[in-house]
Amino acid sequence: MSSEKPVSHFLELARGVVPPMSPHGRPFVASAAIATFLLRRFSKRAGVVGMVLTAWVAWFFREPKRVTPTRPNIAVAPADGTVSHVVEATPPAELGLGDEPMIRISVFLSVFDVHVQRVPADGEIRQVSYRPGKFLSADLDKASEDNERNTVWLRTVGGHDLVVVQIAGLVARRIVCEVTEGEKVAAGQTYGLIRFGSRVDLYVPRGSRALVEAGQRTIGGETVLAELPEG
Repeated sequence: MSSEKPVSHFLELARGVVPPMSPHGRPFVASAAIATFLLRRFSKRAGVVGMVLTAWVAWFFREPKRVTPTRPNIAVAPADGTVSHVVEATPPAELGLGDEPMIRISVFLSVFDVHVQRVPADGEIRQVSYRPGKFLSADLDKASEDNERNTVWLRTVGGHDLVVVQIAGLVARRIVCEVTEGEKVAAGQTYGLIRFGSRVDLYVPRGSRALVEAGQRTIGGETVLAELPEG
């Protein structure tokens, strides 16, 4: 057997185990690697610590591939994490959607979770709105109202209005959103990232059937959070 085949097989297995990294993480990994190189010149122990830190930063910015369900009238999780709340709530005021309550499913992301955000359903971006705010702990209910946030209003191909809100947490200081108004998007598509601890709220119409409860784990782009109303 050619020596190239075992090598290529190993690389294929490695690609399946080690997820790709979000482009937004490259500057951080590069900075950590440079710092590690400089530290190693003065102390081997510090160099080892630097290598571990560099590996952790690369791991934090991972962007694993996901298989998104294709059945109609569902909303998939926009983030990895733990469901913290499933309640009725008024959508963010900056969208101008009125005072009619929607069902809000909140997902809390710890520093150990994948931190990219994914589109919950096929559709078109109707509005993107950023609002500065506080940096309260993201697992608090009032974080939805008080914290810095970026809000995306999505009209699904079935005509439903969904709202996804990226919310900064205690140590999060940068929200990245890469979609724009009028853009066509697909369920499971990566559209943003919150750096270092955060929360993501998904608002679905009343009449939707929530399929998760507080305490459950979600996989962004794969876990179905709600079935949307028919018709």
